[in-house]
Amino acid sequence: MDTTPSATAAEEPGRRVTTLELFFDLVFVFTLTQLTVLLAHDLTFATAGRVTLVLVVLFWMYGAYAYLTNQVPPDRPSRRLLLMLGMGAFLVCALAIPRVFQDTGVVFGLGFLGAVVVHTALYTRSHGWDSLWYGVTNALAALAVTAAGLVDGLAADGLWLLAIVLQVVTPVVAEHGPGRRDGRSPATLRTQLGALDPAHFVERHGLLLIIAFGESVISIGVGIGDLPLTPGLFAGAFLALALAVALWWTYFVRDEEAAEAAFRATPPRARWRLAMNAYYYAFLPMLLGIAFLAAGIKTTLGRLAEHPGPGPALTLAGGVALFLAGDVAFRLALALRPVRHRAVAALLALATAAPALRLPAYGELLLLVAVLVGMLTAEARACVTAPPQAEPSPTWAPGLKDRA
Repeated sequence: MDTTPSATAAEEPGRRVTTLELFFDLVFVFTLTQLTVLLAHDLTFATAGRVTLVLVVLFWMYGAYAYLTNQVPPDRPSRRLLLMLGMGAFLVCALAIPRVFQDTGVVFGLGFLGAVVVHTALYTRSHGWDSLWYGVTNALAALAVTAAGLVDGLAADGLWLLAIVLQVVTPVVAEHGPGRRDGRSPATLRTQLGALDPAHFVERHGLLLIIAFGESVISIGVGIGDLPLTPGLFAGAFLALALAVALWWTYFVRDEEAAEAAFRATPPRARWRLAMNAYYYAFLPMLLGIAFLAAGIKTTLGRLAEHPGPGPALTLAGGVALFLAGDVAFRLALALRPVRHRAVAALLALATAAPALRLPAYGELLLLVAVLVGMLTAEARACVTAPPQAEPSPTWAPGLKDRA
């Protein structure tokens, strides 16, 4: 049977992301905004590490909801109402984030537990009671986060790490858990998990990325505040916008359509692992990079003529480098080419933090824009004769060796 993307597309027309799902994403990105606030308030390695912990835990459940609505569309009142309850749970988490490691950790944990319960209840609509095999581990992760709110320091950090470990083993539990009561094997559940709609799944995550980029634009206004609108300030604002536009170009001009084609060419049994590799493990540093970039912009735009300290300089450079590193992982997971330009650019972006300490803040913005424009130009020239396309999956992506 022909397995080319065009042939498969005729069999899988796909469906569009609903406005309710987009509304849900807006609420989730509010958690990203709150993480940016937390980081901008204290640009230290300790805070950056804790911001990373929170985002890893939260994005796991976002991915679970993206999977959920892909297979259980919110097309009837009961499903819509449950999804709205999930939105409310994420809102509780977002509101608790600024003081989550001080006195709102339990509130965050209970909100997160609510998101897990709603997710599991909705998933039973398509997967039946098999949903409990990953609902239980997700709930245990939420309880670990809640318990972290009762302790301080390394004990709290350890419980957050435990939550992440529980989330990592959840797919293993879902795939290899006990057989169903109807006698079917756990492999049937794996097939169900992989029966996602490629068009909807790719579009959903692309829209999330667009909304997240909106945070970097908002950070421009927050960074400027009530300062007089001078030509220099406008120049800094346009440089910050150029950074966001270049990162948008990096993903949306080439990667999104190629990603959908790669999913369509992948057998259903392998799709859920491909989704994990590309849209969870690779997407995490991309989202984290946007959060770091937004925090860096907030802390530098008001002092463009000054030398940034190590914190703001490394946050700006690290944000761009993280996004590019995530995009490299994304392309490797989907076997898209080329990759080397983005890998080199990630290293160069991180390296700009060193000279930035001796330059005005706008100097680092210029360097980062130059790195991204140079990368995109070099890649465009390389792709004139060899456009990026889906190839057989690399061996490092677990579970994808059977991909067509």
